[in-house]
Amino acid sequence: MALYGCVGAMALPSELIVHIFSFLSDRDKVRASSVCSRWRECLFYPSLWTELKLRVGGGANWGGSGSEQTPRLEFLMRKFGAFVRELHLEVAPVDGYLSPLSGVEGRIEPVERDPQLLDRWKDARITYLEQVLCVLRCIRNNRNLQKLSLYGDTCILQDEGILDSAYLQQVDPGGKKIKEIQQLLLEVLSNSRKIKWLSSAFMLGVVTPCSLASLSNPSAGSLEHLGLLDNQLPCLVSPVELERLVHLRSLALDFCDFTSELSHLLAGGDRAPLHRLSLMLNGAALEAKPLDGTASEDDWKTLVQRSANLRVYVMALDVCSQDLLRVLKPSLPLERIHLDSYSTLVTDGTLELIAQQYNKTLSHFVLMRDDTVFPDLGINRNEDPLVLLAWRCVHLSVLVIHGYTVWSHNLVAISRLRGSSLKVLAVSEESIDFDPDQRVFMEGDPVHNLVKEVSLGLGRVWHPSMDSNLVLSEPTQHFHREMQSFSLGM
Repeated sequence: MALYGCVGAMALPSELIVHIFSFLSDRDKVRASSVCSRWRECLFYPSLWTELKLRVGGGANWGGSGSEQTPRLEFLMRKFGAFVRELHLEVAPVDGYLSPLSGVEGRIEPVERDPQLLDRWKDARITYLEQVLCVLRCIRNNRNLQKLSLYGDTCILQDEGILDSAYLQQVDPGGKKIKEIQQLLLEVLSNSRKIKWLSSAFMLGVVTPCSLASLSNPSAGSLEHLGLLDNQLPCLVSPVELERLVHLRSLALDFCDFTSELSHLLAGGDRAPLHRLSLMLNGAALEAKPLDGTASEDDWKTLVQRSANLRVYVMALDVCSQDLLRVLKPSLPLERIHLDSYSTLVTDGTLELIAQQYNKTLSHFVLMRDDTVFPDLGINRNEDPLVLLAWRCVHLSVLVIHGYTVWSHNLVAISRLRGSSLKVLAVSEESIDFDPDQRVFMEGDPVHNLVKEVSLGLGRVWHPSMDSNLVLSEPTQHFHREMQSFSLGM
């Protein structure tokens, strides 16, 4: 092909430039678009933007303040909102609003005592409303949308009592913007024709118990994953609406919303078997949304008989052991469990129950506690419950521990029991303790010896460290992302 005397990248045909740019990240595409008009034309070709992953809000950690990100968000949505096929949007409050455990730790001082905080909160909420409106306005008529995933960790502010009507009126008088957001979502769902994935988690004012009713019949027949989570609201999924979703294979709900009625419906013979079920249980919300009416042992048996490949992921935030024992039914096919707490304490009896009931299904076990005191779960037992869990759960591949004492010799035992099949063994350094009696007979540095022994047991290099920032400070975001990877693997 003749290049007509041109040399370099400018001589390439547009189709080839578009193909090269398809390997760039979204951020790099936007940056490269400022090079020249030819590149800008190629970079904004629709085929390059079938999927958009957007993260806004949250201050400097999320790439600038929320208000600074709004123009970029508006630009992208104007360009691609009408035809994008997969849209992922994460919205976070401004830095300083996220408390480590959904309002349990790091409580926000009442705004009356801190006028500066009130001003920042107002700005954050105004920005949040503007950004959500921008996104929904631009996709309202998109008939090719196949995946819509929304996440916003605003439930924390609700736990703190900041999002009451008086404060909301200051940023949204009469609730006009909230009502427009809800109406826009209804239009998005009613205009859709091919949605396979619909997920909304902790988005302030976006989803209501009536939202799902607007889903078009074509999308109701194509939807394979549904996730609606907001522990501050009534159940967002009614049996009537769920009955329409006959090809649903994956579901994510608040645990208290997974009722006996929903379980029976999902076990019906006229619908696709359920493969993945992600349930989030927030102890702080149990008073408003009790466990009464949730799926019973018989319900789980019936559901598993119909859905033989069903696997369940449970995250329990600050849930006492008494409530956990009510939740963990023997027939529940538990594959992943994340126990995260601040004020409550997981008992050795709970760990023993998990190890006995789910020894054939459990693959991921995350045990977190954010406190200065590190309790020893095996202090009154001959055998450490964590070692017994590693021994009994033959498919255990991920074990994450922080906030509980793990003795060095038990850590070595766990590594030897599971060996290379334990793909992730993450134990924070401050959780590990050494038996003083062993140090007398041990030569060299105990930490060095521990690293050596565990590495030998696992068959790979291991160190006592853990990137705990996400898991400790943003458990709901961790659940949201784990749920997505869990459901994508069905």
